[in-house]
Amino acid sequence: MLSGYAKSGCIKEARELFHAVKDRNFNVVSWTIMIGMLSDAGCLSEALSLFQKMQYLGIAPDCVTILKVLSLCTDSNASVLALQIHTRIIKSAFGCNLTILNTLIDAYCKCGLTELAFAVFEEIEQRDSVTYNALLSGYFKEGNYLNAFALFKHMLKTCTCPTDFTFSSILNSATGLADPGVGAQLHCQIIKSNFTWDVYINNSLLDFYSKINYVHHTRKLFDEMLAKDHVSYNVMISSYSRNGLAKQALELFQEMQLLSIDHKDYPYPSLLSVAGSLSNRDLGKQIHARVVLLGMASSNLTSNGLINMYSTCGYLSCADLIFRQYTDKSTTSWTAFITGCVQNGLYEEALKLFGEMRKTGLDPDTSTFCIVLKACSSLALISLGEQLHSCILRSGYLSSVFAGSSLVDTYAKCGLLEYAKKMFDEMIEKNIVSWNALICAYAQNGKGKKAIEMFERMVTLGLKPESVSFLSVLNACSHSGLVEEGLNYFNSMTSIYNITPRKDHYACIIYMLGRVGRFDKVEQLLDQIPFEPDPIIWSSILNSCKIHGNYELGKIAADKLFCLEPKDAGHFVIMSNIYAKNGKWDEVARIKKLMRDRGIKKEPAYSWVEINRQVHMFSSNDMKHSRIVEIKAYLDELSVEMEKEGYKADVTSDLHLVGDETKVKSLRYHSERLAIAFAFLSTENGIIRVMKNLRTCDDCHVAIKVMSKVVGREIVVRDSSRFHHFKDGVCSCGDYW
Repeated sequence: MLSGYAKSGCIKEARELFHAVKDRNFNVVSWTIMIGMLSDAGCLSEALSLFQKMQYLGIAPDCVTILKVLSLCTDSNASVLALQIHTRIIKSAFGCNLTILNTLIDAYCKCGLTELAFAVFEEIEQRDSVTYNALLSGYFKEGNYLNAFALFKHMLKTCTCPTDFTFSSILNSATGLADPGVGAQLHCQIIKSNFTWDVYINNSLLDFYSKINYVHHTRKLFDEMLAKDHVSYNVMISSYSRNGLAKQALELFQEMQLLSIDHKDYPYPSLLSVAGSLSNRDLGKQIHARVVLLGMASSNLTSNGLINMYSTCGYLSCADLIFRQYTDKSTTSWTAFITGCVQNGLYEEALKLFGEMRKTGLDPDTSTFCIVLKACSSLALISLGEQLHSCILRSGYLSSVFAGSSLVDTYAKCGLLEYAKKMFDEMIEKNIVSWNALICAYAQNGKGKKAIEMFERMVTLGLKPESVSFLSVLNACSHSGLVEEGLNYFNSMTSIYNITPRKDHYACIIYMLGRVGRFDKVEQLLDQIPFEPDPIIWSSILNSCKIHGNYELGKIAADKLFCLEPKDAGHFVIMSNIYAKNGKWDEVARIKKLMRDRGIKKEPAYSWVEINRQVHMFSSNDMKHSRIVEIKAYLDELSVEMEKEGYKADVTSDLHLVGDETKVKSLRYHSERLAIAFAFLSTENGIIRVMKNLRTCDDCHVAIKVMSKVVGREIVVRDSSRFHHFKDGVCSCGDYW
C-alpha cells in the first residue's frame, strides 16, 4: 500500500498509513519507501528527519535505504550527512557494494568534496564506467578540467568502455578549457568508439565547437548528424546568434519550423538576440507575442532576452516596462537591463540601477561588474572605478580574466595608464581579451609604438590575433601617424592570419591615410572595399577633409552622410566648418538653415572634472557654476603669463563670423579650460584629469600645453577621440592630433 501511494504521489495518504502501522519499527522497507517518496517529492528535510529517527529506534538501514539517503546529498549543505553515511557504510557490510560506492562518489562530488570522492574511487578495486562517470562529473562541476582529462585517460588505459554520459562530461570539460586540440582528439575518440550515431553525444560535441566559436566545424558536424533534435537546432542557432550571423540563424529557424518540434522547445532567447543584432523590433515583437502565447514570457532566460532585444533596438522604455513588471529578478535580470542602459549611452542611469540592485541584497557576478565598469569608464569616474576594484576583490572575482580585462580598460579610459599596466601584470590568467585591452590602452593614450610592441609580444606568446586585436593595433598606428606600420598590419590580416577586414578596419585605415593627406590612397581603397561604405567610413573621410581643407572630397562625403544619417548633427557641423575655413559663408548659412529645417541641434560641448569624489561639469562660456567668476578671473590672469611664454590665440579655431577680440575671449572660456582652471583653484598639486565630450580644438591644444608649463603640473585631457597627456609644454600626441 505504501509503495502504491508512493508511485501515485499521494504523500498525505502515505503519511497517514505509515503512522498507522503499529509494527513499522521492525519494518525497514516501510521506512525506506517513505524516505524515498519524500526525497522524490523534494521534502528533503522531512526525509532526513525520518532517517535519523529510524536510526534512533535501532532500525538498521539496508542497501536501498543507503542509496535513497545518499540521493539527499545534493549540495554543500549535506556534507556532514554524506560523511555520516560513509561511516555507516564502513561499519556495515556495504563497503563492497559497487552501486553504493558509486553513489557515494557522486554524493561527495555534489557536496563539493571531490578529494574525498577520489579517495573512495582509489579504494575500489573493480571499477565500472559509472564509477568513472561520477568522478568525471564532479571534476567538471568543480572546474577541475585537467583532472577530468587525466581521469578519462586512465579510464581508457584500463579498457573501461566510455558511455554516452562519459563523453558528454569530458566534452563539457573540453568546453571549459576552450582547447580546440583537445576537442578534436575527443571527436576522434567518439568516432573510434562508434558513438557517431548518438544524438546526445553529437549535441555535446556541437556545443563544444559552438562555445569555442568554430562556426564552420559546428555547421559541418550538424550537417553530418544522422539524427537531430531540438537541442541540435538550438545549439546551432545560438552559435550563429553569438557570431552575428543573423541571416543563417533565421534560415535555420525557418527549417526548424517545418519539423514537428514543439514550439516550447524553440531557442527563443537566441532568436531574440538575432532580432536585437538586426535592430529588427518587428521580428522581436513577433517572438515576444509567441512566448506570451506559450506562457514562457515570465521565464528568466526569456525575460532577459526580451530586455536585451528591446534595449539593443533602442526601445529602452519597453525594456524598462518588462524589467519593472518582472517580480522575481535575478542578478542576470539586473545585469541585462544595466547593459541596455549602457548600450544606449545612459551611463548614470546604469550606475543608479547598480546601486538599486545592491540594495535588494543580490550579489553582482562577473558580467555585472564588467558592464558597470564600462559605464564607469565612459564617464571617467576614477574614484568609482577604484571602489568597484575593491568590490571585485572582496567578491573573489579578481581572478576572473574578464573582470581583470575590464579593470585594465577602465583605468586606461580614466587616463591612468600606469594603473592599467599594473593591473594587467597582476592578472594570473591572461587571454586575447586582456591583451586587446592593453593594446587599446596604449593606443588611446598616444603610445603607438608601445601598442605595437605589446601586439608583437602577444603573437610571440602564441596567441593568435583576432579581429579586435587588429582594430586596436590599427588605431594605435592611426593615433601615432605610423602609416607604413598600419598598412603592413592591415595587409597581414588577410595574407597571414586569414581574417577578412570588417568595415571598422577599413574606416580606421582610411582615417589613418586621410590624416596624413594621402587622399589618392583613400580613393583607391574606396574602390576596393567589398561592400558599400557605411557612415563610419564616410565620417572618417569627412574628418580628414576638415583637417586638410579638402573641399571637394569633403562635400562628397558630407552629401553621403546627409542621406545615410540625416539626423546626426556632427556631420553638418564638420561640413559647416570646412565651408567656414574656405570663407564660404553663404554655404555655412545654408547648412545651418538645413539643420533648422530638419530640427537638428548641434551637440553642446561640455567638460567635467572630478574633485574630491564630486563631478563638476562646465560648458563653453559657462555662467552656472558657483565659482565661475573666480574661474574666469583666474584664466584672465593666467593668459597674461601664457602670452609671456609665446602663446597667441589662434582665432581661426573659432569659425563664427565675429571680431577677433570676441573670438579670443570665446576661446579662453572653452569648457576644458574652465574645468582645468577650476581644478587648479581646488587642488594644490597632483595630475589634473579632465574629460570632454567632443574633440579638443587646435587652439585649446596649444593653450593647455602652455598651461602645463606655466603652472608646472601635468594635465590629462580625454576628448572624444583619445587622451592627451600635457607636461612641461609638450603633449603625448606629439601635436599629431
